[in-house]
Amino acid sequence: MRPHTNLLIFVVLTALVSVGFAQGTGRSEESVTVPSADKADTPSFPYDAEITGDDVYIRSGPGTNYYVCTKLNKGNKVKVVGKQFSWSRLAPLANSFSWISMQFVEIDKDNPGFGKVTGDRVRVYTGSETWKAMHCTYLQGKLDKDDRVKLVGEQMDGYYKITVPPLPNAFFWVSTQFIKPVAPEVTAPLAVEVRQPEVMTPLVAEVNQPDPAGKVETSVEPNEPNAVTVEAPPKSKLEQYRDLQKKVKAEREKPVEQQDYTSLKKALLEIANDKEAGNVAKYAKFVLRQIEGIELALVVDKQVQLQSEQLNKVTAGIDKTRATKLAKVEDLGRFAAIGQFQTFALYGTGNYRIVDESGKMICYALPSEVATTDLSNLIGKKVGIVGLIEPHLPTKKALVRFSEIVELK
Repeated sequence: MRPHTNLLIFVVLTALVSVGFAQGTGRSEESVTVPSADKADTPSFPYDAEITGDDVYIRSGPGTNYYVCTKLNKGNKVKVVGKQFSWSRLAPLANSFSWISMQFVEIDKDNPGFGKVTGDRVRVYTGSETWKAMHCTYLQGKLDKDDRVKLVGEQMDGYYKITVPPLPNAFFWVSTQFIKPVAPEVTAPLAVEVRQPEVMTPLVAEVNQPDPAGKVETSVEPNEPNAVTVEAPPKSKLEQYRDLQKKVKAEREKPVEQQDYTSLKKALLEIANDKEAGNVAKYAKFVLRQIEGIELALVVDKQVQLQSEQLNKVTAGIDKTRATKLAKVEDLGRFAAIGQFQTFALYGTGNYRIVDESGKMICYALPSEVATTDLSNLIGKKVGIVGLIEPHLPTKKALVRFSEIVELK
């Protein structure tokens, strides 16, 4: 029985050791916490971040299938406002812009750097520095009538370049692997140097002793500071354009004969030819075209005025000539025609005509039934005839059927 007794003792001891080991290690397993790799310390939106690489693409949407808007380099700062999968949503950058159709924007004449939307639900697209306007198709949102937009560059493909408006999708995207959060920059307050006010020495009048004549001389020697001339900073092209625009308006309000745009055109032409003037150059060209129209109208007005003066002179000459001729016309009184009485052989016996002093026929004359039948004694004499006047087509003259003929002296 001894071997069996030893085996039983061994089994019991083994069991006791196992239970004791388990009781000693159980509390240690419960206290161990394994950290999760997914629980990284990510700040809440929005937060500042910086680019960690060079030539990092900033895109119009969260994916490589969206077009590139611009590129950033290591150290450039961005503001992250959201996230979608492995892409971070960015607020518009300093150089970000959008496109809007020119046909739905009216330029503000008083402030040409801005425009007003003229339609409803007008689409605005994300701009790109590498893509043409017609190929930028990512829709940021829509603007309504009378919304204002700020122009930031030349138009392209029928679109205006504008600052990014506050629209639902007016964001830009970057791959999250190329950014890292940074603490927001704290701007230190400006150091202000406080100086004690300078005490100015009052001017002292030196009074001399009175001279024998009783006069007192007073001499004052002021300590004048050196004059300092502060030059005003040069005006920007936009400010120069606005000044010229006001001068053009003032010139137009002058009388026509006093208007002169020579110096204004020269100044506007300098802005129009300045390649760095941007939109202001375009506005200057527009005003130059307006001035061309105004000057053309002035030329036409002067021509019309000159023609009017010439017409008045011609009319005065005609009136004078007419008055002169009327003065020479003899008062016929009761007679239908006055002149030399002649036979009109072309139409046979009994036909007559009246001619003037030069022998030119005045009218064709026929006696009426009541007229004197014997008219031979009046042939070649100056007469006046009384009768009815009617046209005579064959002679293209008047026909007078006279009932009375009187010899005139």
